[in-house]
Amino acid sequence: MTDQVTARVPVIHLDPMGTDHHGEAARMRELGPVVRVVLPGDVGVWAVTDHALLADLVTDPRVSKNWRNWNAIISGEVTDEWPLVGMIKVTNMVTSDGESHQRLRRPVTRTFTRGRVERLRPRLTEIVRELLDALPANADADGVVDLRQHFAYPVPMSMICELTGVPVDWRPRLRELVDSIFRTNTTAEEVVATQRDRHELLNRLVDLRRAEPGEDLTSALIEVGDQDHEALTTEELIDTIWLLLTAGHETTLSLVVNGVRALLTHPDQLELARGGGEEVWARVVEETLRWDAPIGNFPARYPFEDIEIAGVRIPKGEAILAPYSGVGRDQAHHGAGADTFDITRPSARHLAFGGGPHICLGAHLARLEAQVALPALFERYPNVRLATEAATLPPVPSFFSNSAAVLPVHLA
Repeated sequence: MTDQVTARVPVIHLDPMGTDHHGEAARMRELGPVVRVVLPGDVGVWAVTDHALLADLVTDPRVSKNWRNWNAIISGEVTDEWPLVGMIKVTNMVTSDGESHQRLRRPVTRTFTRGRVERLRPRLTEIVRELLDALPANADADGVVDLRQHFAYPVPMSMICELTGVPVDWRPRLRELVDSIFRTNTTAEEVVATQRDRHELLNRLVDLRRAEPGEDLTSALIEVGDQDHEALTTEELIDTIWLLLTAGHETTLSLVVNGVRALLTHPDQLELARGGGEEVWARVVEETLRWDAPIGNFPARYPFEDIEIAGVRIPKGEAILAPYSGVGRDQAHHGAGADTFDITRPSARHLAFGGGPHICLGAHLARLEAQVALPALFERYPNVRLATEAATLPPVPSFFSNSAAVLPVHLA
């Protein structure tokens, strides 16, 4: 019976350019709780579109995060030239299981603590103020400023680079490399070059921090490794730093963009936010995370054995995609008004930061950055408005990242 159900599972081709994340996610939900998805290169995976089922999946011990268990890699169907390989083939806590996952996660939890993040608040406030003061100088001849480029991007990039000890003059190339792995329209040559260059940059960073240690996470992780030689191998150290750098600014960048866009297109909600304090702005951030999560579709999980979800048998070693932005609007979990941006909504669990043992370690930093950046923007520029229709904003060309590629505004 299950195999008969599996044979009838609908198939959908995901748009690699991310042209319509939420429309696509709605179509996936309409097709059923489990669908077949076709990725670039005709690579087939699964997707779980129901919030409750996905929440169960991310805590299921029968499912691996290790890409080495993916049949498509084992068979050679997916190679190092595949456009999405940079999001898949890394060796850090995100792509490990069980004791190995705990071993890789432990050094980061020891160094990337909530207390350490909270101590960043004064510096974060200073960075936000400096960027807001500089915005008018970045306006074009028509008085339009791209908030993504000149505000939403440099806030988290500055913070995570200072946190990990990345020199200022390295950051433009770092940004290019991160953009490359999140984009799904890269060529095979770009994929290979990105993997090569990011290894080179991170090896240089480790060498620099060994020679000149500081009060940064890279230096702290090196010290942990020196004290416990089983903590992190060189490759694991490199890929852990890469995880911190990518997740530490790409998702927050999109969160700030999406939060500004949501408020500017929902003036009633913006007025509610203006009249509130920190608690209200925290709700703005949580509703943005639910309604317009920064991560559209995240790879991937691979069953250790055949598993059944909603009556559908998913074979061992098949890849299962997590459509995090899609389940944020699942009416079965968030109610009939799930498509509405409403900061007064009763609190409900969302999966914007994943869940289970792999829940994002940087969630506290992302929330802090957004909770500081958003109210500061609207206080400094109370008459800020979009310079174009929200519907015409081009998306980031990716089905990983769910955000606008530009955010043009008039400040006054």
